[in-house]
Amino acid sequence: MHKIKVDFFQRRPRPGFSFSIEHIFDDVRRRLADRIEASVHISPCYNDGYFTKLVNIVSAGFKQGKSVTHITGEVHFLNLLMRKQRTILTIHDCGMMARKTGPAKKLVQWLYLTGPVKKAAVVTTVSEATKQQVIAYTRVNPDKVVVIPVAVNAMFQPSPKAFNKQKPVILQIGTSYNKNLEKVIAALAGVPCHLSIIGQLSADQLTALETHHIDYGNEYNITDERLLEKYQQCDLLLFASTAEGFGMPIIEANAVEKPVVTSNLSSMPEVAGNAACLVDPFDVDDIRRGILEVINNDAYREELISCGRLNKLRFDGNKVARSYYSLYEQLDNK
Repeated sequence: MHKIKVDFFQRRPRPGFSFSIEHIFDDVRRRLADRIEASVHISPCYNDGYFTKLVNIVSAGFKQGKSVTHITGEVHFLNLLMRKQRTILTIHDCGMMARKTGPAKKLVQWLYLTGPVKKAAVVTTVSEATKQQVIAYTRVNPDKVVVIPVAVNAMFQPSPKAFNKQKPVILQIGTSYNKNLEKVIAALAGVPCHLSIIGQLSADQLTALETHHIDYGNEYNITDERLLEKYQQCDLLLFASTAEGFGMPIIEANAVEKPVVTSNLSSMPEVAGNAACLVDPFDVDDIRRGILEVINNDAYREELISCGRLNKLRFDGNKVARSYYSLYEQLDNK
């Protein structure tokens, strides 16, 4: 059987950080091992500034061969000196735009979106929400952008546990600005619970936890196995983020059969379907309403868990791998 040669270009990983994007394509390569001959090229520099980005761009340009080229992992600009014909660009989110203003925003828009999208034969996004953002920023033909979701890791399996209505363990994944932890903390004020937080806490977040008298635990830089344990130990997932390219914790909680409270905007309603309680992440009272509804309404909680069993099937790893393979076939014939 003819194997398609695919060169994957990825960012340089930082010690102590979890790189979920790279894990996604590790899984794709594993599932397609009998159909593709994969090579992985790691950028020589961290993306700490424009000079290091330039070094990475030049290095990637020299390394591109005649194989199908796939750019993954928030280094969209690596294709700027590449040949377009066989190049796939995967964009997970457009969060970089929200963090910039003025001339810097225009430069970042060109470097991460406009330029790379123009230099790709095909663009993939992990959600329809991200696709629409890419179209809005670059005015690319929508037909050039293909939505391929993220696969749920097979290690996330059902883990039955009696729900603790008196003092539920609420799992919060992430502490970055978009994870909305400060409003989550305010929403939990006066709610008997234990908040289990994954991610390094800032001084302001620690102050908020103390001010609102929240019983909490905190871990970060944990292994995948420990993350699975945290899902197994919790009673519900609270993921009231303000912006996500996808929202993987929603599906992971569905797979472990835990009820989910998540946001009613960005990609989260798309990913959750009917398998989560949707709340306004900017409204503390609405976040609290959703949490209390899941805690107090047994029938509703069981309905969410039941819907989650079906929802996770949309994110099957083999289905996702086949979607990428169809693109590799398409470009290999060019």
